[in-house]
Amino acid sequence: METIISGVTPELKVPVLIVQHSSRNGEHLLPAILKEKTGMPVVEAEDKMEIFPAHFYMAPPDYHLLVEETGCISLSTDVKVNYSRPAIDVLFESAARVYGEGLVGIILTGANYDGSAGIVAVEEYGGLTIAQDPATAEFPFMPQAAINTGKIKLVLPLAGIVDQINGLNNLEWT
Repeated sequence: METIISGVTPELKVPVLIVQHSSRNGEHLLPAILKEKTGMPVVEAEDKMEIFPAHFYMAPPDYHLLVEETGCISLSTDVKVNYSRPAIDVLFESAARVYGEGLVGIILTGANYDGSAGIVAVEEYGGLTIAQDPATAEFPFMPQAAINTGKIKLVLPLAGIVDQINGLNNLEWT
């Protein structure tokens, strides 16, 4: 995550929503730690929060992060998905319905298959799908599970993923 956030240009014209599997116990320090790696705001998402370009929004521990039809953030304590809350699938499926072709779904290192169903939704709605090259992942299971769906368009090391995100500056986000 540090490699991605530190490599993304502060002039990014799109928002970045992040689901990191985390324990529901204890203080969520990751936003503060990652904020030190970038010139962009890194915030823990709040229910009904408006989404702005050039911001990183992180799912809080024990809450699913969704995008509402209005384009605002929604948080949910619905049941765990793939043993996780927050779950990547929940974010991707809601964001795919809202952003369609304007969504980029990225799966990084991880130890379960969360994100695979979400990647299918991103692709079905016309979005771009990216997985970290499993050979470069600390835990290759999650990106490999996404690749196994047959819906991943690009398999890249972290530096290549940063380049793809920075390339989104050619798009207009609304």
